[in-house]
Amino acid sequence: MLSIQQFDTAAKKLKIPTAAIQAFAAVESNGSGFLPNNTPKILFERHVMYQRLSAKFGAQVANERASAFPDVVNKTAGGYGKELEQPARLNIAASIDRDCALESASWGAFQIMGYHWKALGYASVQDFVNAMYSGEEAQLDAFVRFILLTPALVDALRASDWAKVARLYNGPDYKKNNYDAKLNQEFIKAGGK
Repeated sequence: MLSIQQFDTAAKKLKIPTAAIQAFAAVESNGSGFLPNNTPKILFERHVMYQRLSAKFGAQVANERASAFPDVVNKTAGGYGKELEQPARLNIAASIDRDCALESASWGAFQIMGYHWKALGYASVQDFVNAMYSGEEAQLDAFVRFILLTPALVDALRASDWAKVARLYNGPDYKKNNYDAKLNQEFIKAGGK
């Protein structure tokens, strides 16, 4: 579990309220980056796996894998299943292509997508995953790196513009799950104003 000092240090780097980072951890992972078996929390995205395979091997290969493994390779999002089922889904995808699979999951306390590894400054997707396994402090570091990639996101966090934050962090469909309202609620709960 991250300490308040770790949250404070990250907040100072970003020049945003500590409560904003705590809100992300609460919404993205219920405040913990690990499952009870000490593996990082992940969410495997089958549509991202399809996209990664298509980019790497072409649409024909991606379509063949989608026909054979529709639960882990699919043109459409969904089919997530329960939190504890995610590692098994990732393992099946990794048997198809390990790098594409690792890039197709969001990782840790802040649910950073694996395909961001290069932009975040990691040597490889495996290096990024190793960091996610190493602890929540490394997961927090990945979050800080991710936020710094998008100056508009930093500005939105400083302004507590939760709709803009949600769109930039989670994509244009953020309203489906009231992502902005959840972030705002957790921000207030953590002492943000």
